[in-house]
Amino acid sequence: MALYEHVVIARQDISPQQAEALNEQLKTLLEENGGHIAKIEYWGLRNLTYRIKKNRKGHYSLLAIDAPAPAVKEMERQLLINEDVLRFMTIRVEELDLELSPVLARRDRGDRPERPRDDFGAQPQA
Repeated sequence: MALYEHVVIARQDISPQQAEALNEQLKTLLEENGGHIAKIEYWGLRNLTYRIKKNRKGHYSLLAIDAPAPAVKEMERQLLINEDVLRFMTIRVEELDLELSPVLARRDRGDRPERPRDDFGAQPQA
């Protein structure tokens, strides 16, 4: 089977739970057609670079897929029909990256040192 990375952008009007439900629908669809999803990451509601169908934001999700090509084609066909999906992109890869994506790694990284402050709580001028 081939390996794919798939990104889905859903409308801003739906709730995060509905976006997660969309991911579960994709998972069951692929599993019914002989595929397997190795990783699902929900990136949350993020700003779009430009408007898509009058939306300024979208719910982003990343899926790492191990599935045959017909299963991926069927998933893409279902996404074209779905009104909640703004855009999607599927890319074939040589191997799946199962670590945290840079989007989530940056959000979870709390290792930035706090900038020094003066006695009054203001940051010193450089």
